[in-house]
Formats: sequence, structure tokens, C-alpha cells
Amino acid sequence: MVNKTKTSNGLRIITIPLENSKTVTILVLVGIGSKYERKELNGISHFLEHMLFKGTDKRSNPKDVAETIDKIGGSYNAFTGEEYTGYYVKVASSHFDTALDWISDIFINSKIPAQEVEKEKGVIIEEINMIKDHPMNYVQQVWTNLLYDDQPAGWDIAGTKESVTSIARGDLKEYKEKNYVTSGTIVCVAGNINPDIAREKVEKAFINVKEGEAPSKESVIENQAEPQALVENRETDQTHLCLGVRAYDIFHPKRRVLNIIETVLGKMMSSRLFVKIREELGLAYYVRTSYDSYTDTGFVVTQAGVDNRNVGRAVEAIIEEYNKMTTSKVPPEELKKAKENIKGRLAISLETSDAQAYFFGNQELLKGEIDPIEKIFDEIDKVREEDVLTVSKDIFRPENLNLAVVGSINQDELKNMIKR
Repeated sequence: MVNKTKTSNGLRIITIPLENSKTVTILVLVGIGSKYERKELNGISHFLEHMLFKGTDKRSNPKDVAETIDKIGGSYNAFTGEEYTGYYVKVASSHFDTALDWISDIFINSKIPAQEVEKEKGVIIEEINMIKDHPMNYVQQVWTNLLYDDQPAGWDIAGTKESVTSIARGDLKEYKEKNYVTSGTIVCVAGNINPDIAREKVEKAFINVKEGEAPSKESVIENQAEPQALVENRETDQTHLCLGVRAYDIFHPKRRVLNIIETVLGKMMSSRLFVKIREELGLAYYVRTSYDSYTDTGFVVTQAGVDNRNVGRAVEAIIEEYNKMTTSKVPPEELKKAKENIKGRLAISLETSDAQAYFFGNQELLKGEIDPIEKIFDEIDKVREEDVLTVSKDIFRPENLNLAVVGSINQDELKNMIKR
């Protein structure tokens, strides 16, 4: 049972009791991320996320902050995305009060010490270096840059070395003051709890979150009339590629059809692209297709790592499978397999308290409503063969193709691979 309430000051609280769990997760989500940033402050959402672990009046330094949860064997972390920032702590249910005091303290009372700000710049720059040194991960950033170019949706969530270096303590404090407000914040508690007691304790612990209007962001501009390609040139033994198309956002009535399409193409070891690229052609160790969606954007993308000499063959094979989706219906048995796979993976993924907290909290934050699992299953079951064909024809159009690559290849050669 998912219980949702709103306090008098606008804070939303979600409680999810799980009788058979021995843990409890507290997740705080704020509706602010890299899509809300200005160019000169690119990376500030992520920077601020780091700084909330640097000390409060009650826990004066980073070690004190960490030891509070380390002493009880809990797990804790934070994350930043395009449209949200999250902080969570997961502990044995007997330590709920300690975890709540800790997470509310760092969220509300972090001092953002000046000396820690300067040190953390170096840490974040090394995080940027780490991601860039892993082509398998970095190609995803090249992909979003290709789709959205020089607008917030196309910027790196962590920022650039230049933007991170220029961010000052005053910028961080102002950003937090302006954006960490009740109307844009959700506290989600999942696990072995009494929901009424948990809600009362959360409301008391977060009473000092500032009231205010949730931030707004600029609309993403999507304008594509022909196939696009972008390469990050570097000497590698393997070329990593992302090949896909623009698709639907989280509100679109046909979004569940895209869940079917991603599964048929590349979410299973028996999916079409896994069988074609890996088993039949032997071109890649990993190949996968995913549908990613946000409040105002969405895309379907296939990612793979192939020998530098086999980029053309891999691209051709992927496009061939995309084309098949537009010319013939998915057979009934394959459609049924995809539906059951989606429902099974979702059920398995929600076995833990932290997964439940994120699943329901994320829906409330981005959509303003929560779809129970049963409703999602019902929507998946209602997808027809005709729906898959219609949506495939809509998204897999030749002029809609995009190809991002990290490797050693000529950009003109890359464009020619997707022109048909």
C-alpha cells in the first residue's frame, strides 16, 4: 500500500509499508537537476549534492557525517539526474530514527564549508575524468550532446572542468536556498514501518524545509530533419556506439508500447539485436536497447562495443532490425514473451525497500501521480501488435536516426553509415 500525504507547508510524504522487510529506506527527492541550470553554472546541481555530506552544526565534518550511518551498518548515497537530485539512507528498521535524524540534518542544515568547496572541485574534476576515461559510459554523454546540442538537456550532468572550477560557495548556497523548497521536495519512506508513525516523524524532522515554488526549466528544443552523427575521436581497441531515435516523454499515451519495442529489440538475451549482433554475427560482447524518458524528452537507443573494423557492419545490422519493426508486426508469441519479461523484471526489481522508494517517489516527483504496479501491468497487457507496428513506423524514420561514437573514425564516414 502506497500512502501519499502533503503537509501544511507543501512537503509531500510517501510511505510504503513492507511487512516482510527487515530494512527501511528514506529517500529525499528534489525536482532540480542539470536541465534547470544556466550554462555558466553547469554542474551545480551535482556539485551541491556532493556538498551536503560535508558537515552540519550537529556533525561538524565529512567524517562525522559518514560515521553516523557507518556505525549502524547502513548504506547511503546521493545522485543527480537531468530533472532531479536524490539523497537516500537504508538501514535496519530498528535504526529508523537515527537515519531520519541524519538525512534531515544534512538536507536542511549542511553548512557548505568554504574549504570543502575548494577541495571538492578537485574530486568532481576527477569524477569527470573517470567517466571520460571509460568510453562505454562516456558514449552516452556524446549521445545526449548529439540529440540536444548546446542546451541544458545536452550538457554533462557533472558539468565541465571549467564550469565546476568557476562555481563559488555563494553560488551553491543561493542555488540551495532557491531550489530546495517544500513544493519541489518529496520524502519517501519504504520498509518495515508503521506508516502513520513514520509520516508524523518525517513531518517533524523536515519542518524547517523552506516553503517556496518549485523551480521551472526551459523547454527542450528538438529539431531534426536528417540523420545526425557525432564522434569523440580517440585511439581505442574497441569502438563504442549509440544508435537510435527520438521518441516519447513520460506522459505520452503510447509510452508502454516503447517498453515493448525496447524489450523485443534488446532487453533480453533472446532479443532480436542480441541474437543478431552477438550470437549470429559475433560482433559484440554487449549490445542492448533502452527506452529513456523524461518530462519533455525521450529516446530509444541501442548501444554496443565493437571492433574498430566492424562499426559499419554493426550499424547496418541495427538499422536492419529497426526497419523490420516498421514493416511487419511482432508475432503473437514474441509479443507475449516481451510483455511477460517486462512484468517479471519489474516485479523482481521491486523486492527491496530502496527500489520501492525510488520507483514510487520518482513517479510522484516527475508525473505528479503514482501508477500502482497493477495499472502498469494492465497497460502493458493492452499493447497490441498493431500498436507496436504503428509506433515503430513513427519513430524509426530514416531522417530520425542518430549515431554517436567514441573511437577512431571519420565523422563523414559515420554519417554515410546512417544515410539511406
